[in-house]
Amino acid sequence: MAFPTDSAQPRLAPGCRWGNSGEDDKVLLFPEGALRLQGTGQKIVELCDGQRTFLEIVGALQTHYNASDATQIRQDIASFLEQLQRKRIVDY
Repeated sequence: MAFPTDSAQPRLAPGCRWGNSGEDDKVLLFPEGALRLQGTGQKIVELCDGQRTFLEIVGALQTHYNASDATQIRQDIASFLEQLQRKRIVDY
C-alpha cells in the first residue's frame, strides 16, 4: 500500500460506516470490527468523503490546527490514512 497522492479522494471503503457508541465518541464500523476514533483521527476520517482531495484534507487540518510544521502534518495524515487503507477501512 502507498501513501495517498495529492489528487486522491479518500473515502470509507465498502462495508465501513460510522456508528454511535452512546457516548460523545464516534465508532467506525468495518467488517472485521470497530474502531473508536477521537480528536484528530476522527476529524481526518470525517473529511474522507470521496469528494475532497488529500491535498484539501491536509489544508483543512493545517488551518484548523494552525499548524506551523506543514510537512509534519502532511506526513502524519498520509501515514494515518495508509494504515487505514491497509486495514481496508479507507480507499483512495
